[in-house]
Amino acid sequence: MGLTNASTGTGVLNHCGLHIEKVTPKDKIIALAGNPNVGKSTVFNALTGLNQHTGNWPGKTVVNAQGKYRYKDTNFIMVDIPGTYSLMANSTEEEIARDFICFGGADSVVVVADATCLERNLNLVLQTLEVTDRVILCVNLMDEARKKKINIDLKVLTSRLGIPVIGTSARSKKGLDELMEAVKGLSESEAALNPLRIDYGEEIEAAVSMLEPVLTDLSGEKISSRWVALKLLDGDESLLTSLKNHLGFDLLQNDEIAQAVKEAKLIMEEAGVQTDQFRDQIVTKIVQCCENICREAVTFEKEEYAARDRKIDKIITSKITGIPIMIAMLFGIFWFTITGANVPSSLLASGLFMLENPLSQFFLWLSAPEWLRGIFVDGIFRTLAWVISVMLPPMAIFFPLFTLLEDLGYLPRVAFNLDNFFRKACAHGKQALTMCMGFGCNACGVIGCRIIDSPRERLIAILTNNFVPCNGRFPTLIAIITMFFAGSANGAFQSVISTLMLTVTIVLGVAMTLLISKLLSKTILKGMPSSFQLELPPYRRPQVGKVIVRSIFDRTLYVLGRAIAVAAPAGLVIWILANIHAGDLSLLAHCAGFLDPFARFIGLDGYILMAFILGFPANEIVVPILIMSYMAAGTLTDMDSLTELHQLFVNNGWTWLTAVCTMLFTLLHWPCGTTCLTVKKETQSLKWTLVSFTIPTVTGIVVCMIVANTVRLLGLVSGI
Repeated sequence: MGLTNASTGTGVLNHCGLHIEKVTPKDKIIALAGNPNVGKSTVFNALTGLNQHTGNWPGKTVVNAQGKYRYKDTNFIMVDIPGTYSLMANSTEEEIARDFICFGGADSVVVVADATCLERNLNLVLQTLEVTDRVILCVNLMDEARKKKINIDLKVLTSRLGIPVIGTSARSKKGLDELMEAVKGLSESEAALNPLRIDYGEEIEAAVSMLEPVLTDLSGEKISSRWVALKLLDGDESLLTSLKNHLGFDLLQNDEIAQAVKEAKLIMEEAGVQTDQFRDQIVTKIVQCCENICREAVTFEKEEYAARDRKIDKIITSKITGIPIMIAMLFGIFWFTITGANVPSSLLASGLFMLENPLSQFFLWLSAPEWLRGIFVDGIFRTLAWVISVMLPPMAIFFPLFTLLEDLGYLPRVAFNLDNFFRKACAHGKQALTMCMGFGCNACGVIGCRIIDSPRERLIAILTNNFVPCNGRFPTLIAIITMFFAGSANGAFQSVISTLMLTVTIVLGVAMTLLISKLLSKTILKGMPSSFQLELPPYRRPQVGKVIVRSIFDRTLYVLGRAIAVAAPAGLVIWILANIHAGDLSLLAHCAGFLDPFARFIGLDGYILMAFILGFPANEIVVPILIMSYMAAGTLTDMDSLTELHQLFVNNGWTWLTAVCTMLFTLLHWPCGTTCLTVKKETQSLKWTLVSFTIPTVTGIVVCMIVANTVRLLGLVSGI
């Protein structure tokens, strides 16, 4: 199946470029395919547990996952290929899924389907059977189907499809042993199977029959000659490229094949099947076949089996209530994150800073010079301590909440509600999902843009993701809101007012995302919005335990690790600037003085602007740098209370206008170092990385300049 032995002899490198490590030559490679939201990853996680790793498909910005599973003395290597609705590749995900099924060397393919909407899912099953007969259908979510009074006759499905069909409820691990028994049996058997073959009509079948013998002679048993014949008649350019890479030559460069294709197309045209109608006729036949199979195998005790979901969606996705509910949900998440992170953040900071004295004593014990101790303890360690204590608790709360909404099935509804707004901005509706990811971390949001198929729209989403604030910017926004606007309130009202103002700020960020997306689509990234298929999955009870573990390990710790990697060098630079003096002033003070005239013009001051510049590696350290600068301290420091911090800022010339402009600049300014690095990796372009830095920077400066000078002209504030 197109496998080439790796030089080490320990693995195989398939056509798709994915290195699959084998423990022994007897290991079996199993591909897990399926539509999005059918529980494919749940099946994968239930089988492989922690014996898995993820990465990118070489040359593609799509994540793959591999895991190991041992069943009855046989090692299985499970490959979770991207979720796709079809093998008629219209996106990167569909192209990768198709190529791995065709050329990936899998011993068998498990197609996971949703029992609650089997008819739609069978489309992928039938297309996969065109490619290979080593297929098992895993009908997942059988428990959900029973709740909705949907009865599925697995024996009828097995008889009609001619392949093993297993029912599972992967969340509760029911049916997985039966699934692996079928996988083991099929992958170890060499007996020929006789799966269902769709009859596409006399004209198309005659054309295929003309091509099949020629293709079989040329490619042997490497690939299905019938399937390749259909694709040659369809003129699938993407597949022709993949076939060229796999076979080592271009099929259409062969005179015999080229002539056979030409004659076959003539036969179809004479019979009334035009080339531009070919795919439509193929798809129509597949859909009809799916309907016929489900008519026999699926029965409904209740005709309105999805009535509950539809009732909920009438409210959740309503033009009247959809957006207010979304904003209220956002308010709730932020309130829970803000109030819940305060105590653990304080405890974590206390614990980390308790290590400062032992570390200093260690350097004294080494007889190290004071400057070396200052660099590592006052500079690098203090910066890392700040980043971890400020960033970890909110992320540990926000990411699980975000993942719970994802598990519940709400996030696709968010994309549905915002799709119209993004279409008006000539952007992609799925950008709403990537924008939501940016609330946790803009770097994660940029990575999430992979779900957008259109390169133009994906780039717009990447360039504008920074307009929603990440967890690193929340502390600055919350501190300023509390000190200057919510400080007069007491108790619970203070957190409510803070959350309300933060939510308004977020809505402003969303509005800026739409505005800049519109400007980009009308200027440097011209184009019309593409259509896309957005499936609204059924509402499901979230798996709270698994969600917490997955979000902490896959998101929280991953993002924290990247932030630490860029924050450590920042601590070194900050310490040097604060401790090296030129005359009576430190280099930090000299830089702030240089920036001060421009900074005051946009409503800030030199020290504020300098804090943002030095906070480029990690937004969490902006406020500590600002405190250090105002107090003329040589180390990163903190105040005992927001009241003291408020007084410090007021003593250094802050007004409510300064607070507003600082909040606006916090919301709109350049992306952090981690996000810039991620943009570079995702776009593979230094030019677009610089553009992603420039757009929010210019936007932040212009907005702050307009607000500051308008307020001054109206005489609403004095000073800066």
